[in-house]
Amino acid sequence: MYSRHSGLIVALCSLLSFSACAQNKSGNFVHSKTFNQMTSPALDATNASLQQATFGAGCFWCTEAQFQQLKGVKKVESGYMGGTVANPTYKQVCSGTTGHAEVSRITYDPKEISYDELLAAFWTAHDPTQLNRQGNDVGTQYRSVIFYYNDAQRQKAEHYKKLLNDEHAFGGPVVTEIAPAGAFYKAEDYHQNYYNENGEQPYCQFVIRPKLDKFRKVFAGKLKDGK
Repeated sequence: MYSRHSGLIVALCSLLSFSACAQNKSGNFVHSKTFNQMTSPALDATNASLQQATFGAGCFWCTEAQFQQLKGVKKVESGYMGGTVANPTYKQVCSGTTGHAEVSRITYDPKEISYDELLAAFWTAHDPTQLNRQGNDVGTQYRSVIFYYNDAQRQKAEHYKKLLNDEHAFGGPVVTEIAPAGAFYKAEDYHQNYYNENGEQPYCQFVIRPKLDKFRKVFAGKLKDGK
């Protein structure tokens, strides 16, 4: 097992009040009108089937645990995307030589949660102003990245990224990469559902749990029953 380090946690104000804030590197909250647009969009009634979204936001153990909380998210898989090596192992990806990012592939029901809302959750879950790192996790494998599956996802990701930068919402430029989705390589079995199955481990207690607690407070009105 490879050691994990904590990254800078980015939190938003309550979505239920539809006032949105982003936390900059100094720890101060900055009001962001952009997040208001992202958290209450009109859902596209034509998107009746399940959809996929794939995000890289540092440690995929953390990202998986966060997105699993959201109503409308049916499945979250940890894996690798964006590199040049087929069927990479975790050890290879951690070396930073494969070009892959640690990612979470999310299967969701657009009748219950929109892609806009998933983007809001993505930018809440990590610090998108850090290039090729999250906190002490350093390397291209920890980069902030949105892998889009169609032009509508690309346009929304680029639109909101521009608005966040225009507002200086995070106190620094959002450097999130936006790229077409490629082959998804599912991570080893022990990475799947990691927090739920290893909640007593020190990394889960001291890194994932505080992130998850903050995430759940932000998305209190969007959580699955019993969460």
